[in-house]
Order: sequence, then structure tokens, then C-alpha cells
Amino acid sequence: MNRRIFHIDLDAFFVSVEQALYPDLRRKPVVVGGRPDRRGVVASASYEARKFGIRAGMPLIKAYQLCPQAIFVQGNFSRYQETSNKFMEILADFSPQVEPVGLDEAYLDATGIEHIFGPPGKLAQKIKERIKNELKLTASIGIATCKVVAKIASDLCKPDGLLEIASEEERSFLASLPVSQLPGVGEKTEKALKELEITTIGELASTPASLLKKYFGAPGVFLHHYANAIDDREVEPPGETKSISRETTFAEDTLDRPFLEATLRYLCERVGAELRYRNKQTGCVILKLRYSDFETISRQTTLKETSDSDEVIFTTAHNLLNTALIRKRKLVRLLGIGVSHLTYSKQLSMLDKSVNRWERLNKAIDHIRKKHGFTSIQTGRTLPLKEILTADREDS
Repeated sequence: MNRRIFHIDLDAFFVSVEQALYPDLRRKPVVVGGRPDRRGVVASASYEARKFGIRAGMPLIKAYQLCPQAIFVQGNFSRYQETSNKFMEILADFSPQVEPVGLDEAYLDATGIEHIFGPPGKLAQKIKERIKNELKLTASIGIATCKVVAKIASDLCKPDGLLEIASEEERSFLASLPVSQLPGVGEKTEKALKELEITTIGELASTPASLLKKYFGAPGVFLHHYANAIDDREVEPPGETKSISRETTFAEDTLDRPFLEATLRYLCERVGAELRYRNKQTGCVILKLRYSDFETISRQTTLKETSDSDEVIFTTAHNLLNTALIRKRKLVRLLGIGVSHLTYSKQLSMLDKSVNRWERLNKAIDHIRKKHGFTSIQTGRTLPLKEILTADREDS
């Protein structure tokens, strides 16, 4: 029996979520990522904005130069996460074999379930209809016998498309496409292949695997397989979350201690809230710093007892930050906080009566933020960010 693998990709995800919430943004050039007068990059662009050359990862200032009339939106990650969760729940109703790939795309194995939902094309249409009816979003779906061909098919039928490739037609489907369409071929690899006079996937497929291995090592063999529509990777449901992190890049490089500490506190609260949402505790806190010269460091501390407390995470991270700033007095470009060694176990100290108090406080704050938004309540440590968080809340 031939496998039937779906690749389902939500179109212009962040923008589409904003347009679903604010219909006046529809059919307009919209950019999610922040204000163009702040340092940052495009997270998502509507198809109307893409016509001007705007792409994800592009600096916001360049996006503004390409399309000054575009509507720039700060975005709201918690909103996108919630929508993503609903998207994955819809897919899970059709197959237990669902592998998320980020927030807005996933693989689904539909092999052997035709007797329940009908042929693959009909099943894909049902999935698209549910996504549109329940989330007010459109999805593009590629169907093939393997992941790599399904992924390419969904890319080619965007937006709001459906493309099924028969098993006997997969190689011919790939043959005329440029090698840049093949997952794993970035700009450097594309340039190297061009030097070998390989510009299409078909040409890559007919190149001896031994030659590709000579130039690219083991990845060259995988590219040869993919070019020949050979991909036996399974659709694997996600395992346990191993780490949680948040980071931010500043509009201007800084050594302002109160500002850095306020930002650190805010990121720790974000991470703590995510831990409690997942009913997890952390055993290790990690600090990440990127300086103005792009040197990046990571420092971590193992906790004596696992915790999900904002205060414990912040206190630990604050000590790491102090040590890092004393050792290097360089302007900071990016600040991040992460937690790992996650566990469900509860190991409370019998001697620390403050633990229960912090638990009750965090629970109350989580309740308020869930109802009114994360920035609806601020702790004293984050007051230096008041104007920024207020602006972000208005934008989102």
C-alpha cells in the first residue's frame, strides 16, 4: 500500500490570524513584526505585501521602504499559539499521526484511513473546510507518498490550494523544478550546485550520489534521495517538551541596567507562565546574551529544587546576568532566558514556607492575564518597560 502523506500549511499565518480578528485588514498589505521605526524583522507578510518584495526575515525598515503604505502590526504570540493549538486539534480529529512543524504547518499520515474519510483529495478538502469554518483561515495542502514531495506540493499550490501527486508521477513532477524548491537547498548549496551545472531537481536526481557525497558529504546523499522522490521518514507525533525559552532583540544596543533587568524579569514571567500552563517545573535556568558585535554567550545554573516560580527563575537568571555584565561591559543587542530539565514532579522544600505564597500569587496573576491579556498586569520589576508593553498591547 502506497503511503499518503499530507503537508498542511496555513497561509501567511500570523497575518491571517490578525485579519480574521480584524476584517478591515483583509486584502491590504499587512506586515507582522512590529513598528518599522524599531529594530526587528518581518515575521509574516500578507500576499498583498509580498507583491512589493516583502519577505519573512527582512528588516522592518527595508519592508517600510519597499511599501510605506503597508500596515505594520506588532503581533501577539499567545494568540498565534492558541490558534495553532486549535489547528493541531483539528488535524488530530482526522489522524493520530500528526507531526507539527512550527506553529503553522504539519505533516499528517492518511495511509489506510480512506474507508473512514474517503480518498485523500476528499479528506484534504474536509480538513480545509474545517480550518476555514472554525479558524477563519486558509490552508494549502500537498499530498504525496513522502514528506519531501508533499512539502513541495503544498508550497507550489499556495495560497488556499490543494495538490495531490500520484506515486508514479512524483519524479516527473520534481524534475523541472529549480533546485531551490528542494528542502535543504539554501543559497550556498544552490550556488555550489550551479557551479556543478545543476540547476533543476531533475539534473540533481541524475547526478551520481557518489559525486554529491564528494562535494557535500552525507547531506549530498540525502539531497540525491529527495531529488528522486525517495524519503522514508515517518510522520512522528511530537514528544515531550524539553525546553522553553523567550528572547528579545533591542531597538538599540544597551547597557542600561534597570532596562536590562526589567526585560529579564518580563521574559522570566513569560517563561514561568508557559511552565505552569504546561504543568511543568524546571531544573535548569539558562541566560543568553548577544552583544553589539554579535558575540553570543550562554550561561546556565542547575537549581537545587525544581520550580515553576517566576521569582526563582528571575533570581537565578539575575545572578547570571550580573556575572556576565561584570565580566564584559559591552553593549547588549539581545537578551534571552530559557529553562530545561523539565519535569512534572513536585519537590517542595518543607523548610521554605514562602513557596506556597509564591504559588498562590502566580496562580492569581496567571488567571488575570489569561482573561485580560499578559500585559494587563505588571510587576514592579517591569515598570521601566511600561511604555513599551502598553504600546505592544495596543498594537496587538
